[in-house]
Amino acid sequence: VQLQASGGGLVQAGGSLRLSCAASGRTFTNYALGWFRQAPGKEREFVAVVSKNSLRSHYADSVKGRFTISRDNAKNTFYLQMNSLKPEDTAVYYCAAEGSPLLASSTVVTTVKEYDVWGQGTQVTVSS
Repeated sequence: VQLQASGGGLVQAGGSLRLSCAASGRTFTNYALGWFRQAPGKEREFVAVVSKNSLRSHYADSVKGRFTISRDNAKNTFYLQMNSLKPEDTAVYYCAAEGSPLLASSTVVTTVKEYDVWGQGTQVTVSS
């Protein structure tokens, strides 16, 4: 599968953005889908994940209650709705997919090394 992220931009603190990640190629429902971010000078960090069967999602503590991950299997697209944005949310956001057949349908994965497909990243900048 190939991933294409979009939807980043410049927003004021307290504002909202919705990131999209369009997938093409292999069967979309075979993948757990995640969002990560990387700020300048920092390592890439986990943000959110949704399981293959959409029954489970998991969030980093720093975004819990503000961000929502979702997937639309009919459109081969998944999303990250980001509300109440803060300047510390500024980063390049990456979408990723994990398609191991050994991964159970309800399992969520949160580490960079577990993901085998990555999108190109989209910049999110939150001004104070």
